[in-house]
Amino acid sequence: MTTEKLVSEIHRKNSFLCVGLDVDIDKIPTSLLHEEDPIFSFNKAIIDATHQYTVAYKPNSAFYEAYGIKGWKALEKTISYLNTKYPEIFTIADAKRGDIGNTSSRYAKAFFTDLGFDSVTVAPYMGKDSVEPFLAFKDKHTILLALTSNKGAFDFQTKITDGEEVYKQVLKTSKNWENSENLMYVIGATKAEYLSEIRQIVPDSFLLVPGVGAQGGNLAEVCKYGLTKNIGLLINSSRGVIYASKKDDFAQAAAQQAQSLQLEMKSILDGIR
Repeated sequence: MTTEKLVSEIHRKNSFLCVGLDVDIDKIPTSLLHEEDPIFSFNKAIIDATHQYTVAYKPNSAFYEAYGIKGWKALEKTISYLNTKYPEIFTIADAKRGDIGNTSSRYAKAFFTDLGFDSVTVAPYMGKDSVEPFLAFKDKHTILLALTSNKGAFDFQTKITDGEEVYKQVLKTSKNWENSENLMYVIGATKAEYLSEIRQIVPDSFLLVPGVGAQGGNLAEVCKYGLTKNIGLLINSSRGVIYASKKDDFAQAAAQQAQSLQLEMKSILDGIR
């Protein structure tokens, strides 16, 4: 998917919501456990209930890999369902891959070509030759971990070396990589106060912002410092949406939570038009 199509969908739906499909089988309604594929059945119900309020879905691959081949098949069916029934929706493989040479090329092929995701999250620690194989794919996006929402982010990402924080060096350096126009960046919602300086470095890039909701991030604060003329934000909510209810009304509860976030986003967008 091109960035232009993503922006068009954001304006059409008045939403820049991304729903994280991080499925823990111990948290889904017990009634689904009798299904042939409980994970896919859960995802399908969530997607059908929330798609009108969202512009992106983000399955975290760990939640599928943990169940072996059955989990991987559930992921495959989920992305296939999205691409077939809701092709206008942007898809993110939250896989946090990162290795050099042919290994990165294989990772990229797995998520972009085989599974058909629009984007994948990638760790930058090994440098450009671990990221450029992902960037080589036309109309696909590489979402680089820059400043994350976890407590451990302060262990390395905000440390100052050569007079500048490491995450700023990641942002600046990545702009010089081949096909860097295909880059997006992960910036945690709990780091909203950093967004002004981040926007000075990557003024137009899309930012994937996890941490709104369960992790305590504030949507209004993120938008205050992070919005661009092309919106430039994908705000992710995972647990807050998909586990809004653990009963058989889980899909309806998820829809209500997604709609609530979408209405808040619409209000913010109306305020800047």
